[in-house]
Amino acid sequence: MFVKRFFKGGANVPHYKNTANCETVKMGVPEKVTIPMIQHIGAPCEPCVKKGDTVKVGQIIGDSEKFISAPIHSSVSGTVIGVAPMLHAGGFYVTAVEIKTDGKQEIYEGIKPPKYSNSKEFIEAIRQSGLVGLGGAGFPAHVKLSPPPDKKVDTLIINGAECEPFITSDYREIIENSWNVISGINIIMEILNINNVIIGIEDNKPEAIEVMERIDKSSDKISVVKLKSRYPQGAEKMLIYATTRRKVPAGKLPSDVGVLVMNVNSISFISEYVKTGMPLIKKRVTVDGSAVKNPRNVEVLIGTPILEVFDFCGGFSTPPKKVLMGGPMMGIAQFSMDLPVVKHTNALLAFDDKGSKLPESGACIRCGRCVWACPMNLLPLCLHNNALKENIDELNKYHVSDCIECGSCSYVCPAKINLVQSLRLGKAMVKQAAAAKGGK
Repeated sequence: MFVKRFFKGGANVPHYKNTANCETVKMGVPEKVTIPMIQHIGAPCEPCVKKGDTVKVGQIIGDSEKFISAPIHSSVSGTVIGVAPMLHAGGFYVTAVEIKTDGKQEIYEGIKPPKYSNSKEFIEAIRQSGLVGLGGAGFPAHVKLSPPPDKKVDTLIINGAECEPFITSDYREIIENSWNVISGINIIMEILNINNVIIGIEDNKPEAIEVMERIDKSSDKISVVKLKSRYPQGAEKMLIYATTRRKVPAGKLPSDVGVLVMNVNSISFISEYVKTGMPLIKKRVTVDGSAVKNPRNVEVLIGTPILEVFDFCGGFSTPPKKVLMGGPMMGIAQFSMDLPVVKHTNALLAFDDKGSKLPESGACIRCGRCVWACPMNLLPLCLHNNALKENIDELNKYHVSDCIECGSCSYVCPAKINLVQSLRLGKAMVKQAAAAKGGK
């Protein structure tokens, strides 16, 4: 089934899927891992281990009583050598657990396949797995699987679009573990009583489409939708509209229009977890960029320093000037290569001097391209100006919080104004102002 691009805006970004044919290679156990206590949207975890403790693979080392949170597990066996604050790439401090590995990779005694007989028990099992959205957002999966009772979800959408340049992690999951994807889909269909499943894949991944179409013939409830390649096709609201023509209103969630969206890696993990009981302790990461010697897809233990991941790929062909965690459109620049791989790390990109240079910003020529490109129908320049002025009322008036930070506005701007950075700051201002008002 072929579906044209229905969502408004976006950008024609280059694909650069250089590692599409690179089969995933497992990286060994590092000498030390650093595991931050926040690797998801929501409340951070509190460490439940202390310096000197011995831990094993799959053991919980951090948890929270908050609903929007997810436990964090040790990816290695070894000894805790520190529990201390670390500076996060997002610019804030977070508690992290440092573990010196013993190389044995002993499995924690409590690891066993989860037992469940109803949706409530299943969702609790998913929470215990520590699963968060593996497409990059990091939203706790058990929360997503728990829509309010008054929201009837009738459609499950599997996100295999992977529209960011360079990243091929989701693509490799489909190619290498297609039956896990289907098995995970069947589990969710049965538990949540969903009878309509759509697997959305962009048309620049014909092999993945072919694999899924071959398998989906086993069920008349599952269909594969070939999407027009257009960034940000993989964003939830864009994907929902492109596959179902349902519009998610501003401030609402997919469940408000009867839809559940899950990343292809997330759904595949559920299948594996149900069989083994091993929580989320590893991640496939696409390693690429103009400074990387041997780009490839690597299976990495969570907490591994990103420099060691690059070293595993042969190091650098030229000194890197910029390192991103994530894609070039929405990724976060890293200030240190001692920072660790976390649950939602789907790519590590390193660029040389030429590839990392950003053009100087010029004066706005009032062309309106940013308005046309915004998939959320916002006024990026207006929001940019009000963010610079710290005008909270105007930021709220023009719905800055609806920005998905896709970067399409910045990409198409002929003056190369850093619009998305300003909008991120604007969103943070609005959030802080709301929190301060609520505190009073």
